[in-house]
Amino acid sequence: MSQVQAFAQLLIENIEQVIVGKRESVELVVIALLSRGHLLIEDVPGVGKTVLARSLARSLGCSFSRIQFTPDMLPSDVTGVSIFNQVSREFEFRPGPVVAQVVLADEINRATPKTQAALLEAMEERQITVDGVTHPLPQPFLVLATQNPIEYEGTFPLPEAQLDRFLLRVGLGYPAREDEVEILDRQQFRHPIEELGPVAAVEDLVAAQEAVKSVHVSVAVKQYAVEMTRRTRQHPEVYLGASPRGSLALYRAGQARAAMAGRQFVLPDDVKALTLPALAHRVIPGPAARLRDVSARDIVQEIVEKLAVPGGDLDRVQ
Repeated sequence: MSQVQAFAQLLIENIEQVIVGKRESVELVVIALLSRGHLLIEDVPGVGKTVLARSLARSLGCSFSRIQFTPDMLPSDVTGVSIFNQVSREFEFRPGPVVAQVVLADEINRATPKTQAALLEAMEERQITVDGVTHPLPQPFLVLATQNPIEYEGTFPLPEAQLDRFLLRVGLGYPAREDEVEILDRQQFRHPIEELGPVAAVEDLVAAQEAVKSVHVSVAVKQYAVEMTRRTRQHPEVYLGASPRGSLALYRAGQARAAMAGRQFVLPDDVKALTLPALAHRVIPGPAARLRDVSARDIVQEIVEKLAVPGGDLDRVQ
């Protein structure tokens, strides 16, 4: 796993030339990338959500497109349209911005549900269907979506089916005092993202993603991940718990986190560290919990603290 570790370290260091003091969030972004999963970056305005997504795209030698979602956007503005060519007398497909290897869906909750739904097939099946014709998307394919959870005017909350398609949800938060001072220094003359260049090719990314799949996950760790997900469905404060995609998210992201640490096996600590970003956005608290201002994060954190961590020889191949 040394190659994956070196690849991830190179990517993280390059992104940190722009994103200051948010190592944990940057690592989660790279974990989602190595796991072939999509990422939802959710936080208040101005903390660097879009800059983080753009920094990742610039660090990779992948094709990149940005979709600035607005309430008047149509599904065809995302997927593309078929146009009649009067010369050939045939319809030709003109691909939309979703046909790229890295897609930044900026302020995704500003689009109407009909337009948001245009991403469902792309995110799950990595293909789009326009006028009855299916078009495969380039590989690798990653959606980086951003949204502001505070602003409600002119926004449309993402449906549960779409939230479930994001492997992880991460936040950035406000920077520390010294980090904010460093941000001012770095942007005195120009934004550092303007000088950010690619540090990895598409072939490097694909090789790292394939290598991550070979990371061993013991039966005990698999059971630990599944039990974590199952408890979200059994919790008395929960209206809707995490789906099996939650267990898959913990499994795949756990493999990526282990590979980034140079390990050939997943530890329970990997699963434990990833539970909040992997499961909290898949859980809907019940009415009584919402009245008491109990959030999905509070519920998942309680489950993490109460569930016993498995012991034994976890790294032994079963």
